[in-house]
Amino acid sequence: MASLIICCFLVVLFSACHEVSSTSDQLCIEKEANKTYNCENLGLSEIPETLPNTTEFLEFSFNFLPTIQNTTFSRLIDLTFLDLTRCQINWIHDDTFQSHHQLSTLILTGNPLIFMAETAFNGPKSLKHLFLIQTGISSLEFIPPHNLENLESLHLGSNHISSIKLPNDFPAGNLKVLDFQNNAIHYFSREDVNSLKQATNLSLNFNGNDIKGIEPGAFSSQFFQSLNFGGTRDLSVIFSGLRNSTIQSLWLGTFEDIDNQYLSSATFQGLCDTSVESINLQKHHFSDFSSTTFRCFAQLQNLDLTATHLQELPSGIEGMNSLKKLVLNVNKFDQLCQINAANFPSLTHLYVKGNMKKLHLGTGCLEKLENLQKLDLSHSGIEASDCCNLQLKNLPRLQSLNLSYNELIGFQREAFQACPQLEILDLSFTHLHVSAPQSPFQNLHHLKILNLSHSFLDTSNQLLLAGLPDLRHLNLQGNRFQDGSIPKNNLLQTVGSLEILVLSSSDLLSIDQQAFHSLDKMSHVDLSHNNLTSNSIDALSHLKGIYLNLAANAIGIISPHLLSILSQQSTINLSHNPLDCTCSNIHFLTWYKENLQKLEDLEETVCANPPSLQGVQLSDVRLSCGITPVGILFLTVFFLLVSILLIFAIKFFLRWKYQHI
Repeated sequence: MASLIICCFLVVLFSACHEVSSTSDQLCIEKEANKTYNCENLGLSEIPETLPNTTEFLEFSFNFLPTIQNTTFSRLIDLTFLDLTRCQINWIHDDTFQSHHQLSTLILTGNPLIFMAETAFNGPKSLKHLFLIQTGISSLEFIPPHNLENLESLHLGSNHISSIKLPNDFPAGNLKVLDFQNNAIHYFSREDVNSLKQATNLSLNFNGNDIKGIEPGAFSSQFFQSLNFGGTRDLSVIFSGLRNSTIQSLWLGTFEDIDNQYLSSATFQGLCDTSVESINLQKHHFSDFSSTTFRCFAQLQNLDLTATHLQELPSGIEGMNSLKKLVLNVNKFDQLCQINAANFPSLTHLYVKGNMKKLHLGTGCLEKLENLQKLDLSHSGIEASDCCNLQLKNLPRLQSLNLSYNELIGFQREAFQACPQLEILDLSFTHLHVSAPQSPFQNLHHLKILNLSHSFLDTSNQLLLAGLPDLRHLNLQGNRFQDGSIPKNNLLQTVGSLEILVLSSSDLLSIDQQAFHSLDKMSHVDLSHNNLTSNSIDALSHLKGIYLNLAANAIGIISPHLLSILSQQSTINLSHNPLDCTCSNIHFLTWYKENLQKLEDLEETVCANPPSLQGVQLSDVRLSCGITPVGILFLTVFFLLVSILLIFAIKFFLRWKYQHI
């Protein structure tokens, strides 16, 4: 009895040990074999033994490591990325990362740091990115400078730092990004800024600090890649303090919950003595908006006035010949002519997206912009019965036009003669009316991308896409075809250069076998979210090596003769179809398991029939469709009976024959 109890105890103990082991094996999610692991939010207080020594990328956030030292990660010597966000770390001891010579990114965000040893970062030979966001730091003296010579970005947001002065021994020579957003910095002294002089081409982020003062000359003769003073209430302080500096990008936007001073011509006075290439002023208000407001903007190349409550731009603005990009999104223009485009003759990019009023295009409002290459007028409530030659008059270099998410737009034949160089045209989610049977795109010989999704097209117009010899990408998602079918003769016959075709969510029931016969260059076909059966696969028989998306259709059984068509494609998605997992579909099920490498979204490719296998992944289905022993017995008896009957029939025939000789 005693031996039996011991044996039972050992069995239970072995089972328990086995359960713990298998559980720990599943703790961390493997993203890339032996290299990338996610161990987030698992309540771990140490590194699991199941993590291989070859781990390079480790996400370990939201665990419990109040103290880390040189033994904590010593086994994982190949680490290049380590995320320790919110692990309740208080202490980082000497030489914690001494074994991690390859470590390049270390994230310590959200840890209430009390102590970091001077040699805490010793070991990594190329630590480039250090995140100390929301760690309670109040002084840069807290950060140990040893072994940070290769540091490129230092992120210190949401702390209590009041001065940007780096310690004298801090190696800032390779710094490219220094992020101080949401701290307590309100004043810059000359000494503070001079401590950054080692760094060249630096990007500084002071977003959310509300700068109140800058010592004169503090930024003088310095060059910055970008400066962000977002949320500063009085921008005149910034412009005055930046005199004699050179800045690639200056972000001065604000936020809706901040009570800012209105911008006037006097606000920008300091800008006349500053070299700036790009300025963002989003969500500010202007008190006196006139041509003199732009007096110091002459050297600008990019200007962003998103959501600045503008109803028009003043005429007579002089000297802005350098401006290449103008962003006027989310404003309140009634007509496109109110932007007075003639003020900016060198524009190559213009954005009037999301206008707060219905935008009227007018006639020739942009005709002075001969160099315009990109125009975005999306989400602006545009209506036009006859677009777009008069509206887009004299835009010979326009390459990209976005008119998506507007109201009703009507097109006549060759509607884009004014911009024959178009390469990208987006008309998605705009109700289009085309005078049939004509093509509004007739002269767009360079057009490569055309988005007509959800545009209520008359797809029976076979000439709709005529005149597009170089079209590569066509999106017809959400457009309906008559009777839910694409016939042999259809609007796609004129675009033989197509490489990508999207016909998803179009309520398709069938596709004629010859519907795509002229499209022999395609590499990507999206037919998802329709009601197609497997019969429509025949239309793809001439295509090889394509990405084929057949997800969310009505495919149940795939006939054996269609498998050769599927076999010649590179990637196939059959997920969310009512697939049959009975012996009626055995040829396809066998093919499926043999071709898993070319199938995507396997987890959502499941059985719908029979009910006993509903929800089971196709790759897990095991069917036995051969003859069972009972079947063999039945066939044996059947053939025996047939033989006996045949013998009796022959005997009867011979007897009858002899009787009648």
